Formats: sequence, structure tokens, C-alpha cells
Amino acid sequence: MNQTLSLTAIALTGLLVMAASPLAAQTPSISVSGTAEIRVAPDEVNLRLGVESRDVKLDEAVKQNETRTAAVLKFLKDAGIDAKDIQTDFIEIQPQFNSDRREQQIVPNFYLVRRNLGVRLRKVDQFDTVLAGTLRSGVNYVMGIEFRTTELRKHRDAARQQAIRAAKEKAVALASELDAKVGKPVTIHEQTGGGWWGWSGSPWSHGNAMIQNTIQSQPGGDPGEGNLSVGQISVTATVNVTFQLE
Repeated sequence: MNQTLSLTAIALTGLLVMAASPLAAQTPSISVSGTAEIRVAPDEVNLRLGVESRDVKLDEAVKQNETRTAAVLKFLKDAGIDAKDIQTDFIEIQPQFNSDRREQQIVPNFYLVRRNLGVRLRKVDQFDTVLAGTLRSGVNYVMGIEFRTTELRKHRDAARQQAIRAAKEKAVALASELDAKVGKPVTIHEQTGGGWWGWSGSPWSHGNAMIQNTIQSQPGGDPGEGNLSVGQISVTATVNVTFQLE
């Protein structure tokens, strides 16, 4: 009887060892992350502008919008902006009625005519002069300003490289504290971001007038004197790596 129990106990012990062996055979690993940030000066600016006109007569509202848009385009041409860096959207026309829906109107109170313009500045130092000039020429909405770098790919590659080095250095430092060595990478995940800085508002929102007032009321009066300090924009990279341990 005792011999039978002993054999059973030995068999159970063997099963436990066999069940645990796959876990023990797993290669130990370490997971780390590395981050890097590169700050660069922007070399281009993208502007999103709007021209709006209103009149009780449709033809007059359209004419006013066309006149303002033509004046803005002339200013941009005179400022040396290439035609390929200027984009105008199709015209938008909306009849405006009373907000009180109980009143059935056939004839609108007035007509609203809008047109979007996109402008790409390849010289950042033109920003002050161009934005102020377009506002004086007929633009009455600033819907977005973006400072960008045209070498985003190069800066992201550099940030990614620094992030990978940071991750490996961290893994080596941690492994050395455990008397282990870092082996080959098992998994690698990366995420990049940045490369631009800007301001974006709701399309055709009167809150955008704040930008206009800020630009037009700068100390010194002349926007051509260079009151803009754009600073630098950030390009970031994060790399998550799992290394084998030896």
C-alpha cells in the first residue's frame, strides 16, 4: 500500500516538472522605451484665409467678394508669392433668413458670399507683411496658421535614431544591474510626431478676429519691420523595444 502511494507521488512530481519546463525554457527578455526630441527652425508657413461679403442683392454680394478676392490675389502677386503657392476654393453663397422659423420668408434678408484662400509662404520672414497685407486687401477671416519644416523626414529619421540609441542604452544599464547582457531585439515599435506649430480656429468663426486685431495692432506699426519671432518647432520620436537577455 505504501509502495503504491510512493509511486503515485513520484508520478505526480514528474508531471509537475514536465508542465513547468516550457515556462523555464522561455528566453528571458527586457522591454524598454527611448524618446528623443529635435528642435528645428520652421522654413515655411501655411495660411488659411477667408473673404466674406454680404449684401441684400445677390449680384452685389458676389461682385464685392470677387473685388476683394482680386485685390488679395494682386497683393500676393506683388509680394512675390508664386501662383502655385496660392489656392482659391469655389465660391459659397448662402441666403440668410430670420432666425425666427415661425415667420415664413420667401425673400432672404441678405446674401452671404464666402471664398477660402490657401497661401504657402516659402520664406518665414514674409509672414508679418503678407498676413497684414491680405487683411488690408480684403481678407476678413484667418482660419489657420501653420509653421512647418520642409525637411520633416530627415528630422524624424534623426529623432528616431536617437530614440533607438536611448532605448538600447537603458536596456544595457538595466541588464548590467542583473548581471545579464542584452541580446537581439525581439520586437520594435516606434511613434513619431511634431514637425509643425500653429493655430487653427473654427471656419468662419468671428473669434478669428482676435488674430486680425493682434496682427494689425502690433507695436511699431509697420509689419514689415519684422516683429515676428517664430522660435523652433519640435520633432519627436518614441521607440519601444524588447531585447533578449543573455
